[in-house]
Amino acid sequence: MSVREFVVLGTASQVPTRHRNHNGYLLRWDGEGILFDPGEGTQRQMLRAGVAAHDINRICVTHFHGDHSLGLAGVIQRINLDRVPHPVTAHFPASGRRFFDRLRYATAYRETVRLAEKPVAADGVLADTPSYTLEARKLSHPVEAYGYRLTEPDGRRMLPEKLAAHGIAGPDVGRLQREGALNGVTLDEVSEVRRGQRFAFIMDTRLCDGVHALAEGCDLLVIESTFLDEDVRLATEHGHLTAGQAARVAADAGVRHLVLTHFSQRYSDPSEFERQARAAGFEGELTIARDLMRVPVPKRT
Repeated sequence: MSVREFVVLGTASQVPTRHRNHNGYLLRWDGEGILFDPGEGTQRQMLRAGVAAHDINRICVTHFHGDHSLGLAGVIQRINLDRVPHPVTAHFPASGRRFFDRLRYATAYRETVRLAEKPVAADGVLADTPSYTLEARKLSHPVEAYGYRLTEPDGRRMLPEKLAAHGIAGPDVGRLQREGALNGVTLDEVSEVRRGQRFAFIMDTRLCDGVHALAEGCDLLVIESTFLDEDVRLATEHGHLTAGQAARVAADAGVRHLVLTHFSQRYSDPSEFERQARAAGFEGELTIARDLMRVPVPKRT
């Protein structure tokens, strides 16, 4: 049975707190795991969340600020220590290669796993697999940053009443799906397009074209909301979003489930992020992220 869920490992921004670890997130997508922005302490948070090194197939780093990348050294060494049996691919801004190299080889260890480096230098598709297409879009932050979007290919949904009307049942349904036609009945006549699921991960950024492109039509959008709306000047100055800005992006994009995360340590009441997101007009499912929580990808409509 396929599993599609988002595991939150840490939700703090620059400074961790007693209750919030630095960033770290794992997307489980069927048989693969994509680790996003492993900040300091990610390896321990993985243990607490029941995430193993064997679960990681890709690592996606949005940018090279410490709260999004200092955990790389430990995670990469753990992948090698545990002798993960499959190749792992790492995506990161190409301009930060020197930081990636330093973190990858921060200390001595024995390399046992093939880690493929595929840096991101421009907007575009990073990987195209049978299960998903992974693409990146440039964001607006003081250092080069990219957001990531995962799109499942569209499929077909069979319509039982139309199948019955044409007398198609049992193994013949499978034949029709494989061959596209059966006894003069085409697949289009007894099915409809099933829209593929969409997920996006947007961290440190001001509002920009990349934010809107990544969020468009997402079933699950994970997006930073470092500041509350009253501190919008600080957000813009430091290259971040407010809760209201993030929620308006989600509302305009038709997002089904919005996850807000990456909170400044200056705020002690998480409910205020929810209040401001609702006030901004987002009416879909809303989650204010907490460390070690799991968020399922919404079921298809």
